[in-house]
Amino acid sequence: MTTVSIVIPARDEAETVAEVVRNAFAGVPNADVVVVDDGSSDATAAEAERAGARVIPSLGRGKGAALWTGVRDTASDAVVFLDADVTNPRPETAASLVQALTADPSLMMVRAAYQRPLGDQPGEGGRVTELTARPALALLFPTLAHLRQPLAGEVAIRREAIEKVGFVDGYGVDVGLLLDVAARYGADAVGEVSIASRAHRNRPMHQLKPMAVEVLRVILNRAGVPTSGPTPHERPALVSERSFMPRDQRG
Repeated sequence: MTTVSIVIPARDEAETVAEVVRNAFAGVPNADVVVVDDGSSDATAAEAERAGARVIPSLGRGKGAALWTGVRDTASDAVVFLDADVTNPRPETAASLVQALTADPSLMMVRAAYQRPLGDQPGEGGRVTELTARPALALLFPTLAHLRQPLAGEVAIRREAIEKVGFVDGYGVDVGLLLDVAARYGADAVGEVSIASRAHRNRPMHQLKPMAVEVLRVILNRAGVPTSGPTPHERPALVSERSFMPRDQRG
């Protein structure tokens, strides 16, 4: 039987994190559900614990560091990532990801595919995905151009794959993991599963620009295209990191 950990990075998501946790347990009842608190100033940690999650502090700042922390603190066969800011979480999200991953041994990663509304406009959300990530992948990594949600925060990955790749700090982590897993195992090792429409807190345009820059910088970096500005900081692959840890501290 495949063991599963569900890692939920969260910063100031007290309004939504408890429902995300409850739906994670409902979808995969025996999972180790871990909320990684990324320096929240609200009651995120308390709400997550009240819902039954194990809460740990992030070993850095940003989504990439939080995901890396969660993987480092778990020891399951498969790891599922879920976003904490989803306003319509459903049990079938985690359940479908795990089912799709375990049903096909050739898959190393399964990503959720869905529509994202913008207010009351169906399918108009995901602006960074549609205007930055998908066009860049189509030009530079065409074997991944078919993916509907390359920046999805809902992903299932086999531990043997996730521990062998680095984690980009910040919002570029999702596309970085996608590109690194595909580079190591091939594009056919990445699958998608359709889930219901996903709603979350839509950000204003001035907050989306730095996210788009981070995502594009990682894609160009993986394609070997030089960019100005800092190279994305990356956490080390956990297999190599763990080999230097004292035995009683290894996960």
